[in-house]
Amino acid sequence: MVLKRSKGYQDIEGTSGSNPPSSTNELVDPDTVIPQEIEMASVSVVPDDTFTVTQAVNALGFGWFQVKLSLWTGLCWMADSMEMTILSILSPALHCDWHISRYQQALTTTVVFLGMMLSSTFWGNLSDRYGRKQALTLCAILLFYYGLLSAIAPSFMWILLLRGLVGFAIGCTPQSVTLYAEFLPTKQRAKCVVLLDCFWALGACFEVALALVVMPTLGWHWLLALSTGPLLAFALICPWLPESARFHVASGQTEKALETLEKIAKDNGKPMLLGRLVVDDSMTSSPHRGRFKDLLVPSLRKTSLLLWFIWMACAFCYYGLVLMTTELFETSAIICSEKPVPIQSLDTCAADCRQLQTTDYMDLLWTTLAEFPGIFLTIFIIERFGRKKTMAVQFVAYAICCSFLMVCTRKRIFLTIMLFFARGIIAGVFQAAYVYTPEVYPTSLRAVGVGSCSAMARFGAMVTPYVAQVLLKSSISLSTTTYSVAALLAAIGCLLLPIETSGKELTENVQQHANANALKTKK
Repeated sequence: MVLKRSKGYQDIEGTSGSNPPSSTNELVDPDTVIPQEIEMASVSVVPDDTFTVTQAVNALGFGWFQVKLSLWTGLCWMADSMEMTILSILSPALHCDWHISRYQQALTTTVVFLGMMLSSTFWGNLSDRYGRKQALTLCAILLFYYGLLSAIAPSFMWILLLRGLVGFAIGCTPQSVTLYAEFLPTKQRAKCVVLLDCFWALGACFEVALALVVMPTLGWHWLLALSTGPLLAFALICPWLPESARFHVASGQTEKALETLEKIAKDNGKPMLLGRLVVDDSMTSSPHRGRFKDLLVPSLRKTSLLLWFIWMACAFCYYGLVLMTTELFETSAIICSEKPVPIQSLDTCAADCRQLQTTDYMDLLWTTLAEFPGIFLTIFIIERFGRKKTMAVQFVAYAICCSFLMVCTRKRIFLTIMLFFARGIIAGVFQAAYVYTPEVYPTSLRAVGVGSCSAMARFGAMVTPYVAQVLLKSSISLSTTTYSVAALLAAIGCLLLPIETSGKELTENVQQHANANALKTKK
């Protein structure tokens, strides 16, 4: 009918003379004729009775659905944190039990981050192609399986292999933040993602408390086995995880996206939006979702390169501080002693083995608790000053705290206070990065974007044991200076990021991101 009306309209204007004259004299019902101008407008203007996923998520607000999702993704984050905290406890235990050297201690940490680095982009690609839920379910099963096998490892080579496989599975856990962020209204997104770090801090504190009870009596084998508890719980609840409505829309599954939005409306006690769910313009993007090379298209290249460096520096500084916490007290007592200590004693043998004491666990617990004030400080400033400035200022503050660690002292209280402040600050940087990264990438590349940043973070974490556990034994000032310089360079990188995402909606495709970037450049 539309084509026929259009042709009749053209005949009246004299643009076509092939029709018989009687056709122009035919009476036409004005109610059935649609002028061409109106027809063309209806193609490009979205009617009022339609809505997008972004509009639906903002309208349905934060409610019981998001509370449940917070607990589920928080459990995943808690399990990840426990596996990371084990690294600072496992190395000294292996040194005493299996008489491994300092370089082998560092290797037990490095191999975990190597697995995470190699798998992060893989998991991101899998999430963008097949869904966040599918990737997280597979991750939880593998992580629990390899974590349990690590507890019965019979030799050092076996522990290296199994911990590397644990690292491979952990590479998917950042996708829980991707899933979580895609269900959050714009106004609550930053606050909620930062608050998710509370589960990370709880996991770290729980692991230290568990080690304090288990290590003196049962040893590290039982510590590894018991630490898989949250992993098992998360694996069991994975069937109830919702799939991202944004992923469904980006993959052309509009009906499934609508079902998820109706579930949100029911759980939050809000009326479902009237009208039809439209795909927005995400279907005009490339049909290839989750391609790594798309992160380097002109509109994303600068952002991606800077974020990779920022994440690498952030993980280098964060995990360096975690590992230094159990090393710094012993090293300060040796290096800052009035009696000269031979270099050979720094790479101690079995006879010089020193198990972690209750005071060491308490110091580790206190510095871990620093993440809570760091979280709340980040929440306070991230919306007021923006994501970029928040990360930059916190990196500078971390560098200042590290400079105080250069002071050679045997006073545990001074070291504990400096480590407390530094740990809280760098934890805040990590959470600000987790807020910014999912916001700056479009839906079709969001998971692989977060995954690639996570991979670069793991590269920084791979390097940090050789600074925090090896270089620290010979020079405290040189190792802490390394962390300060890395933090200052990352602060500059934060300020150079082309887009500030504070208050911005999540984009659906690369073209939307390019338009936003161009608008920002004009301003």
